[in-house]
Amino acid sequence: MIVNERMIAYINSLDMGNTPLLDKIEQEALNAFVPIVRREMQSFLKVLLAVRRPIRILEVGTAVGFSALLFCEYAPEGAQITTIEKYEKRIPVARENFRRGGKEAQITLLEGDAAEILSSLTETYDFIFMDAAKGQGGHDMSIEVNTNRNTGVRQISIKRPDGSKVGTITIHSQSLKKLKKLGYKQRRISTMITQATTSGN
Repeated sequence: MIVNERMIAYINSLDMGNTPLLDKIEQEALNAFVPIVRREMQSFLKVLLAVRRPIRILEVGTAVGFSALLFCEYAPEGAQITTIEKYEKRIPVARENFRRGGKEAQITLLEGDAAEILSSLTETYDFIFMDAAKGQGGHDMSIEVNTNRNTGVRQISIKRPDGSKVGTITIHSQSLKKLKKLGYKQRRISTMITQATTSGN
């Protein structure tokens, strides 16, 4: 979680806002007391999407579909999002929101416990957003960070309990420099690429 108030103010100042539909879905979620990814995390995700330009995105924890739609809006054209949700009451809401956004073909919603679903996935992903409660099973995943001291290239791998990889994110030194210029500390970059605030969507 980003807690420094000056950092939050700076991050939010970079954000040009969301689409009207995203704003509407966000407000609906807040009115229904559904946890939604915070504004500073939204801004951070937009920066990451612009820097990394991922095509295959995996999200653990769909909720009402806000963040999946955010990925659709700010990821490169042709990006495909796979999102996992366990809570039955939120699944139809998320599907309806995907329909409202016209993104049904771009988003694949997998219903069930993430621990079981992740072990059955055969694809690899170049951007992973783990934003689920522990009940989703995401806590069973491990994060492995490797940095090449010569090139500055950092690889962040998400692994299943059996050691197999769900996906690997590669961040080049130039990308790290861009993020640092925007005020992000390096140790936070590694964590926040794969893990959002505990109260997020």
